[in-house]
Amino acid sequence: MNIAASLNDGFQVTKLRKGFLQAFGSNGEGPTRFFFAPGRVNLIGEHTDYTGGFVLPAALTNGTWAAVRERDDRTVNLASHGFLPQVVCALEQEIVNRPEDGWANYPKGIIKEFLDHGVDIPGFDIFFYGDIPNGAGLSSSASLELVTAVALNALTQAGLDMITLIRLAQHVENSFVGVNCGIMDQFAVGMGQKAAALLLNCATLAYRHIPLILGEYRLVITNSNKQRDLGESKYNKRRRECEEGFRIIKGYRPELTCLGELGLAEWLSVKEHLSSPLPTARIEHVVRENARVLASAKALENGDIRTFGQLMLESHESLRDLYEVTGPELDALYAAASQAPGCIGTRMTGAGFGGCTVSLIKQDRVFAFQQTVARDYQVRTGLRPSFYPVSVGDGAREVNEEELWRFS
Repeated sequence: MNIAASLNDGFQVTKLRKGFLQAFGSNGEGPTRFFFAPGRVNLIGEHTDYTGGFVLPAALTNGTWAAVRERDDRTVNLASHGFLPQVVCALEQEIVNRPEDGWANYPKGIIKEFLDHGVDIPGFDIFFYGDIPNGAGLSSSASLELVTAVALNALTQAGLDMITLIRLAQHVENSFVGVNCGIMDQFAVGMGQKAAALLLNCATLAYRHIPLILGEYRLVITNSNKQRDLGESKYNKRRRECEEGFRIIKGYRPELTCLGELGLAEWLSVKEHLSSPLPTARIEHVVRENARVLASAKALENGDIRTFGQLMLESHESLRDLYEVTGPELDALYAAASQAPGCIGTRMTGAGFGGCTVSLIKQDRVFAFQQTVARDYQVRTGLRPSFYPVSVGDGAREVNEEELWRFS
């Protein structure tokens, strides 16, 4: 689910206000409160979350804004910039997922979750505006869920802490929307911090912020513009292969509760017991990717950006060769980017089979990087990529008008 067309649109506070008034009218006043939740990019740690491993995402300064005005009845009106339909919820009736409601099922699920937790919700009008690019895999659904959850938490004075809101949003995605995602997306959106990545243990939810001081480098996300074809069968097949291998490993290391606890030395001591090549390759990726995440966190803490960039390159190659989730388009992007001017690290980010790469580019070479990669990628695939230089920002929160104008 994506709320907006392009990071390059540039947020304008007038769009949020005008969109709200066009959707709901003035009734003597416009929106009274404003909220924001970022998108996120996973810097390293791919296909490790659902095995209880480590990830290193960061929240973006791009995301989803919400303008809210309370009503004096028991009706909730939901509208979005650029997406139909406008949806009405009667709080006295059961809230259910309806395919025809499309994007609105995400905030509807949050509303239902609050009601199921016994929170008394007033009627309200809410208008969403976002600048997360379509199809880029930057967690616009988690952004939409968390901006709604933070808004409801404030409107109702429910007093729920951010970890509770994160778990609530993940439950909505799993149970109401029907997507079997891990908790990384919601966690990064909720707990992000400016100039920091988030080292997260997906099994225990232990986390700490890692300084992301890039100096003369910046992050550039490149969309392959290859429509993602990650069917549930492919995703579930990778999970089954990991589970199959872990069942065998448990016979020799019964103290392990999840694959993410398996260290590299332990893996080397038990891998000979796996006779099937696919589970072996999948677990090889997961174990080494977890090690790369921890090494990346250490490198960033030491200000060693070049080592982090090298680990990004190794991550992509592992996802290509061992986990087999990249595909020809992402591999073409990787090949073009890794040889482009100013690039010291690049890798696929997200589930794979299309979507995006994230790259570390020297500030003064960003334009040259885009020119070179666009030309080489088009020659290789016939597709034109889209580029999004991004910045790292804070997590979901209420914002005032002064902060809104700073986004303009």
